[in-house]
Amino acid sequence: MESTPDAHDALRVGGVNGVTQNDPQGKLIDLSSVAPQDLEEISSLMQALGHLREMEKVVAEASAKYMGLNETDMRALRYIMVCENQNTVVTARDISKFLSVSAASTTKLLDRLEHGGHIARQPHPSDRRALQINVTPETRRAAYETVGKHQARRFHAAARLTSREREVVTRFLKDMTQEIDLAHADWGNND
Repeated sequence: MESTPDAHDALRVGGVNGVTQNDPQGKLIDLSSVAPQDLEEISSLMQALGHLREMEKVVAEASAKYMGLNETDMRALRYIMVCENQNTVVTARDISKFLSVSAASTTKLLDRLEHGGHIARQPHPSDRRALQINVTPETRRAAYETVGKHQARRFHAAARLTSREREVVTRFLKDMTQEIDLAHADWGNND
């Protein structure tokens, strides 16, 4: 089957996340009882979710590049900052558990972050066998002034909704999360 530039342009504009783009023969979803308008609205919603995921990926990659870090480094720093915001002490073990990585990988990550001036290790306030991990003031300031300010813009999108709309969106997102949970996929449970 030969593709034309017009077909590719349509996919770039319309996205690759719509129902009919992914399952035109209805092998995955029985669409026989779905009204055409509902199908169009559902496809539009799926495409919007896809665009959101793509934009989040672009922002995450740009912020990691700006900070000179990889995605795991960024996740660790964000976790540490959120814990600090909640006055919760963070240890290497906490980070290892949060990231679902080994203790050895966590040590390498922390060594890299410390060498880069992003974190400081200091004695734990109540456990002399552990070290407390803190984000340096410079890294916190850089994260807040760049990535943080940009990510905070999501608040404005949520604030523009009415209370009822936020309730509907929240319910939808929670339901979608449950539907795509790997617990429903035998192939995804590689433990």
